[in-house]
Amino acid sequence: MSRSRIASALCLALALTGGLASAAHADKPSAGALYETGPSGRYLLDGDWLFRLDKQGQGLTHHWQRKTSTAGWRTVSVPYSWNVNDDTDAGFEGTVGWYRKDFEFPTASATYKWIVRFESVNYRSQAWLNGVPLGSNAGAYLPFEFRLPGSALKRTGVNHLVIRVDNRRTPADLPPAGFSQASHQPVGGWWNYGGLLREVYLRRIDHVDMSTVQVLPSLPCRTCAASVLVRTVVHNYDAVAQRVRVAGLYGTQPVSLGTTTVPAGGISVLSGRVAVAHPRLWSPDSPSLYHVKLTAQVGAGSGRSAQTWQTESGIRSIKVVNGHLYLNGLPLNFRGVGLHEDSLKQGFAIDNATRAKIMGAVKDLGATLIRAHYPLHPDLLELADREGVMVWSEIPMYQIHNEYLKRASVRAKGVQMLSKSILTNSSHPAIVVWSIGNELNAKPGPSQGAYIDAAVRTAHQLDPTRPVGMAMAPYPGVGCQKRYGPLDVLGINEYFNWYPGPDGSTADPSLLSRFLDSLHKCYASKGLVVTEVGAEANRHGSADERGTFEFQQAFANTQFNMLAKKTWLSGAVWWALQEFRVRPEWDGGNPRPDPPFHQKGLITLDWVKKPAYFDVQRIFRATKQLGG
Repeated sequence: MSRSRIASALCLALALTGGLASAAHADKPSAGALYETGPSGRYLLDGDWLFRLDKQGQGLTHHWQRKTSTAGWRTVSVPYSWNVNDDTDAGFEGTVGWYRKDFEFPTASATYKWIVRFESVNYRSQAWLNGVPLGSNAGAYLPFEFRLPGSALKRTGVNHLVIRVDNRRTPADLPPAGFSQASHQPVGGWWNYGGLLREVYLRRIDHVDMSTVQVLPSLPCRTCAASVLVRTVVHNYDAVAQRVRVAGLYGTQPVSLGTTTVPAGGISVLSGRVAVAHPRLWSPDSPSLYHVKLTAQVGAGSGRSAQTWQTESGIRSIKVVNGHLYLNGLPLNFRGVGLHEDSLKQGFAIDNATRAKIMGAVKDLGATLIRAHYPLHPDLLELADREGVMVWSEIPMYQIHNEYLKRASVRAKGVQMLSKSILTNSSHPAIVVWSIGNELNAKPGPSQGAYIDAAVRTAHQLDPTRPVGMAMAPYPGVGCQKRYGPLDVLGINEYFNWYPGPDGSTADPSLLSRFLDSLHKCYASKGLVVTEVGAEANRHGSADERGTFEFQQAFANTQFNMLAKKTWLSGAVWWALQEFRVRPEWDGGNPRPDPPFHQKGLITLDWVKKPAYFDVQRIFRATKQLGG
């Protein structure tokens, strides 16, 4: 990616934002959401937002006192990242930005309570409504919510929502950041985009809220009847107890979750099961879905509808049997791609059209699984559900150094994030593995062992229908590791003939076959998957020259031809589908790199397919990925 192209994209982005705002614009949010799964009463906080970078540590008082002025603010559309195309060290390390939304509520009725929902903010955030603190949050890639105090909101007239966002991360964050001891350059797994990176919603609450819903199918065998567990957490936002009944439809079949009295300000868990005698099974070959709609009714007798909640569910089983992953009783041999949500103009803050383009490329390639280093946007998960693309769903417990993993607070943070990911996304049939981390120390010590134990136990408690895995970066000589014992699936990140590895241990590609066999011997009872393999390419040249399109082509053919012979593998993933930004000074093993871009992708960031794309496409389409 040339610097001139980046500069052109930056100029275009500045032109589109319109520069500095000249007048405040208050509007009413649009009804609905950009994805289907979730409750009724959602409103997208779209339209004009105001943004400014923090200067000299300005606090809320400075920004709040200027609520009637827009001088120094830029008009933007949210999602919005402030450091797109700033590829400097300072741009990567992070800073503080302020967002402001001036809006009116969709209705002035005093009946309703209101919640604001942020789908993803990187990394630390604090929010205020009309100068009243709402709360704070740390972490990205998953949603969080604040209730809007009745005393703070204006049911008529203009409200001012202000959010302070700080994307400076530490080595103890998820994902971590810091500095290389050797080069003193900033390090991190992928570009540290700052801001409101996914959309923001208002949620209208009528007495009660189904704050969490899980739809978990159980399928004992391929031709068996299915039993689907439907579970919800009901939150009563009233000052008095409420009698609540939850019922609905699973496809055309009624499902009842029962009736309970939820105390004032309290929560209750309701659950029910529905039997499906002859289920249409979800799979990559036939992604059959059932529409699910629940209704929460309040009051005595038949009550009245206070809220509905809907999603699309799929019935399928995913299990490890004798060291192999099986989907609906058939062995998997999937071919997949890794991905990061990124674009030249928007950075991480991509839109639904870009997500549809990503999924279209996945399908065109012939891949049946996608993997990211963090939980994906809900719309992308819904696309995967509809298109029959499986998802390895991972949290960014990524390359945490042992000195930080020793901290109980860091391990607890990982378990908490995993729990939230499961509770938020477990209704998606496309998700087939919960991954608890990526590339922790290849020789797990007691701290990593304690984390694995706690994370696997938690995942199985919250969702007993899916296996739990972790991606690792092993190398010859590392030996068998007993602390992987609780895991059902192990992902192998292998870059033989690309990265040399410790002491050159992965430089010789002739050692790869024997190395994989040794892992199979170590972990014969676990599902084994190659979760990363790839080589950078950004120019034409000799097939013997690293970094050329021709080298990438030869590398892909050699790797997948060898992996196809390992019939005990349950799948393999090329890293990655498309280029993405990583960090300043990134080289990725390429002797002629173009930082900050990761260029192992089969498609450039401006959507040009590299020659290896067509080789991988031919290989993927020719591979029997289910039932082989």
